[in-house]
Amino acid sequence: MQLTLGPLLYYWPRQTVLDFYAEAAGWPVDTVYLGEVVCARRHELKLADWLALAADLSGAGKAVVLSSQALLESSGDLIGLKKLIESGFAIEANDLGAVKLARDAGRPFVAGPHLNIYNGPTLDWFAEAGASRWLPPLEASRDSVAAVLAEKTRPIATEVFAHGRLPLAFSARCFTARHYDLNKDACEFKCIDHPDGLTMATREGQDFLCINGIQTMSAACHALWHDLGDLAGIDALRISPQQHHTGEIVAAYAAKLAGRPATADAACWNPEGWVDGYWRGEAGIHPTQEH
Repeated sequence: MQLTLGPLLYYWPRQTVLDFYAEAAGWPVDTVYLGEVVCARRHELKLADWLALAADLSGAGKAVVLSSQALLESSGDLIGLKKLIESGFAIEANDLGAVKLARDAGRPFVAGPHLNIYNGPTLDWFAEAGASRWLPPLEASRDSVAAVLAEKTRPIATEVFAHGRLPLAFSARCFTARHYDLNKDACEFKCIDHPDGLTMATREGQDFLCINGIQTMSAACHALWHDLGDLAGIDALRISPQQHHTGEIVAAYAAKLAGRPATADAACWNPEGWVDGYWRGEAGIHPTQEH
């Protein structure tokens, strides 16, 4: 079982990002996903910076994948996508435009979690287009993933989102800008003030969602810590970066997967709480349960 480090979904200062990946070079992850998935206005790192990080991490023995934006909104976004395809690194395609460009270039790609793959024939179509790995939709249950794998006929690796706030949806509207009563094109880059997103509560005071620019996320952390013994057919687990404790989380998962003693400090790592309802075929907000 491999561990992967997913793309950074939040907007952090440049030096914070560089320091984070300098540490990640020594973590027990096999693959590191890099790049801007959420918003093209986030400009702390340019493409050249991501490529430099990719080269450094490759030199440290990591497989590197450049993740594409999930929602392309302009000709500039398309130009940036084409540059990713031309970079020479593997690509995570998060929309069908990225799939087409990768296929036309004859480049294998990872079919990201936002591509809506819900059955075996669809997964076969992506595999035929060049996908070497796929991530099920984030709301997929253990049983639904098993059903897709039972239907597929072409070889393809399976990676599941194992730890982090779930990136549930994208919108052309920037929720963070609206929260501050700002226009999207004059957002003042407020996302950088919220390194783990901005949690929203219901009128009853229950944490419900987390907003991260144009992205809506789960308020609680999705965690498969208690489900690691029931991952038949899964080849890799994705850990999503967060402001603090990512290295500790990676180390704990790596130890547990290797059969070594491992303890999770959930209250410290994720005080917002852990959930795994989707994986068990229930409401996603249901808290994790020890089995």
